[in-house]
Amino acid sequence: MEKKEFNLNDIVEMKKQHPCGTNRWKIIRMGMDIRIKCEGCGHSVMLPRREFARKIKKILEKHEE
Repeated sequence: MEKKEFNLNDIVEMKKQHPCGTNRWKIIRMGMDIRIKCEGCGHSVMLPRREFARKIKKILEKHEE
C-alpha cells in the first residue's frame, strides 16, 4: 500500500461515512494527532496520526499554497 501524502487544509475522504451523510473532511490540525472537520455538519474529530493514515481512503482536493 502506498503512503498517502496529506497536508493542512486538504479535503479527504475516509473509509466510513459520517452519520450526517457526508464523507468529505477537511484537515484542520496536524501534529502527533490529526483533527479533521466534517464538511457537512461541522463536527470535528481528533485521531492519532497512525489511525488517520489507516482510515483515509483518498485525497479529494489538495490545498494550494
